[in-house]
Amino acid sequence: MYLLHAAILAPFVLAALVPAIRKGTKKIHTGWIVLVLPVLLFVNFLRYLPVVRNDVTETFSLPWIPSLGIDFTVYLDGLGLLFALLITGIGALVVLYSIYYLDPEQEAIHRFYLYLLLFMGAMLGIVLSDNMIVLYTFWELTSISSFLLIAFWYERDRSRYGALKSMLITVLGGFAMLAGFVVLHSMTGTWSIRETIAMVAEVQGHPLFLLAMILILLGAFTKSAQFPFHIWLPDAMEAPTPVSAYLHSATMVKAGIYLVARFSPVFAGEAEWFWIVSLVGIITMCYGSILAVKQTDLKALLAYSTISQLGLIMSLFGAGSAAVYYGYGEESMIYAAATTAAIFHLINHATFKGALFMVAGIVDHETGTRDIRRLGGLISLMPISFTVACISGFSMAGVPPFNGYLSKEMFLEAMVELTHLHIFELGTWGILFPILAFLGSVFTFVYSMILIFKTFRGPLQKDKLGITPHEAPAGMLISPMILAICVVAIGLFPNMLSYSIIEPAMRSVLPSLVAPGEHFDVHISFWHGFTPALFMTIGVIGLGTVLYLLLNRWKGVYAMYPEKLTWNHLYDSLLRYGEKASRALTDAYMNRSARNYLVYIFGFMVIVLGAALWRADVLSLITPDTAPVNIYEIVLIVLLVISAVAVPFARQRLIAVIMTGAVGYLVTLFFVLFRAPDLALTQMIIETVSVVLFLLCFYHMPELRREVNTQRYRSLNIVIAISVGVIVTLISLSASGSSNFESIADYFVKNSHDLGGGDNVVNVILVDFRGFDTMLEITVLGIASLGIYSMIQLQLQGRDAGARILYLHRKVTLAPKVPIGRTRKETVTVAKNMKQFKSNDVILETSTKVIVFIILTFALYLFFAGHNNPGGGFVGGLMAASALVLLALAFNAETVRRVLPLDYRDIMATGLSVAYLTAIGSFVFGAPFLSHAFGYFDIPFLGKTELATALIFDLGVFLTVLGVTMTIILQIGEDR
Repeated sequence: MYLLHAAILAPFVLAALVPAIRKGTKKIHTGWIVLVLPVLLFVNFLRYLPVVRNDVTETFSLPWIPSLGIDFTVYLDGLGLLFALLITGIGALVVLYSIYYLDPEQEAIHRFYLYLLLFMGAMLGIVLSDNMIVLYTFWELTSISSFLLIAFWYERDRSRYGALKSMLITVLGGFAMLAGFVVLHSMTGTWSIRETIAMVAEVQGHPLFLLAMILILLGAFTKSAQFPFHIWLPDAMEAPTPVSAYLHSATMVKAGIYLVARFSPVFAGEAEWFWIVSLVGIITMCYGSILAVKQTDLKALLAYSTISQLGLIMSLFGAGSAAVYYGYGEESMIYAAATTAAIFHLINHATFKGALFMVAGIVDHETGTRDIRRLGGLISLMPISFTVACISGFSMAGVPPFNGYLSKEMFLEAMVELTHLHIFELGTWGILFPILAFLGSVFTFVYSMILIFKTFRGPLQKDKLGITPHEAPAGMLISPMILAICVVAIGLFPNMLSYSIIEPAMRSVLPSLVAPGEHFDVHISFWHGFTPALFMTIGVIGLGTVLYLLLNRWKGVYAMYPEKLTWNHLYDSLLRYGEKASRALTDAYMNRSARNYLVYIFGFMVIVLGAALWRADVLSLITPDTAPVNIYEIVLIVLLVISAVAVPFARQRLIAVIMTGAVGYLVTLFFVLFRAPDLALTQMIIETVSVVLFLLCFYHMPELRREVNTQRYRSLNIVIAISVGVIVTLISLSASGSSNFESIADYFVKNSHDLGGGDNVVNVILVDFRGFDTMLEITVLGIASLGIYSMIQLQLQGRDAGARILYLHRKVTLAPKVPIGRTRKETVTVAKNMKQFKSNDVILETSTKVIVFIILTFALYLFFAGHNNPGGGFVGGLMAASALVLLALAFNAETVRRVLPLDYRDIMATGLSVAYLTAIGSFVFGAPFLSHAFGYFDIPFLGKTELATALIFDLGVFLTVLGVTMTIILQIGEDR
């Protein structure tokens, strides 16, 4: 039932196991194990060919956030199946190719396959998701995973540059797409793509229709490298060649094409959709093909050819949208043929472009260079590679009898037909489409010939090659040979795809043109008579041949174009000036004064919250139904005020820390009085750990100085402090005095036992009702602890090496820190004393050996009892950490490391994994994300006992909190 969900999640699961596989199977190349998954997925998707051919779709849904209408719904139709087959089929060939291309002795192949599997899973998630929010989630995962793949050789500047450029452009486009989805949701009230298509009549007349269209197209254009967002694609060539072959033939760039195809039923037929998609596509085709001719790097040439081919496909989808206007009828079928051509060329491009990238990788691998100026004469040394290059290159050029010729003919016919289209008032402008199509096709022919003949023909230049050229090993040739065979087979027998793949995909793109149970007439043939497309093809081959033969005479025109007018220069300038402006703005307020930062934060908070209170007119100093204040509360309030007021007047930092801790412990007593034991426990332990952190940070702090305390300095502090106190008090009183909503507290109290299986309302809220909040909180805690760990490690490395670290293009010297008021000699002495420090307090050491076990036992009690009594995973983890902190204080951090040789980062990662797997596990039982179950069972010796899955989630919280706390404490404690 959930095979499609499993197909999407399987690459992610295998990616998580790749590091372990790498360690456990050192004698077997990791790629062979990874290869099994895409092959199995490809075979699995082949099973659905007869299903979608019979106009049957597969739909399965797992609840995720039902209250918001967000479900993990997978939907397999003709279009989704086409892309799934490309993703898994080409993916299997890429993995096979990479086994021979990447050297496991020199490359971190476990990282490579991990990133590749993440990318594969994200792409499957895009093409099989029906919910727009889920689609967007996978969309951004492709941006992240492609960033990691492009930056695989991260030690190279160009790799980092290309990865950053691709992520910036595609992620910004993704944000625009998300905004478009939100606008669509506001019009339809649903996140489902299928339901949105069903409401197309209501959507098209909406005032926000055009806005939603433009925003979604921005996401599609940035992802599929359409003009002018194409600039990231050539720089993505810094990735390993297997990655380039995968991204350019079947995945990354095809995601934008998929988005346009998937939303065509919603927007097609509108003049704006036709003009935007068709014009952007045809301009991109011409622009990419013209720039491809000037390239001297094989992969760069192929990158611009990909831009050109994507533009061709995009223009066809735009042209096919005209068919929607005519509805049923012969005239609509004329323009529907453009959609047929788009889908057909989508398949053809995947075959010949994947093969060409692999051949480029083989040439680089076996000659040591990809520079066309240094290549030539390889035809006799690499005959198999030459044959594959010829077949794939001629197909890309549109030469018969290969598959590229067929779809290129259909493309030219579609562009000619647009001149007869009157519905969009093309007028004389319609002639631009066949003219630009002809021009782009001519340059496509030229760069295809450059790729083939400049690489393999001519004299051999051995002195310019990095190594002695030779044919690639058989294993590296298998994948491109399979793709070349597909190029020939599809070219000779194109109709084997007509009704198995192309026609079902057409029904997904143009569902309004066929009645249920009916099918499009899809017939592809070589000969269509003496048509304009045929004469255009003859002209393309003739003019293209002339231009190729005279290439050296006219190629110099490229050098005449000013570099400063290129889109890449514009991008670099925007990035450079943006960094300068942001640096200047940051330097204006980042003056290394924590006090000033707090002034900015608190001042902004007071202004915004004060204005909100005033405008909302909810300010109220009357709190009805308040309980009487007793003597205990008055005493605590007085002590609390005295402790708080004493902090700014403390003359020693130790006194200030103690008084701050006193404030926290007094708040703990308030929680006790107000019968909130969970809060009291948490507050008490947090205060204890916080005081320890303050003490550990003493060495890193300058001596407390009072000479800067001018009258203005003190006055501003007083104003800020009083303002914050007043505004927080007013908010609290206003919230208690008036409420526009019914309190949800009664719901939690009444349902915690029946729905959550626990009597401790606080813990049930944390792990069940609001478990999503808790999961995100522990995630943030984990990220923060890793940030602290990384900063201290970088600082220690910088001190040890005396190194300069480049951060945000600014070199910062990390020299040994000398606290203010001490000499360097005194600092070194203090450091030595601290390093050799060992407590001489026999009583503390002896009692700690017993108390630690008592605290750990109490921590376990709090963890297990938390669902029905005060406690839980959060406070239990803090309590366990406090026991280890006590051990470190009584002895030292090294003792903790020796007694418990654990990596607390691993414990934190384990805790997060347990929490997330528990949340995802609910999908297995068809329940919403993070759903919990509980029951009562008779267990020997224990009797009737409650068992709840929330305990497993709470275990994740316990381990995460323990790992986070100890990572921070030990890292700061060991930084001498």
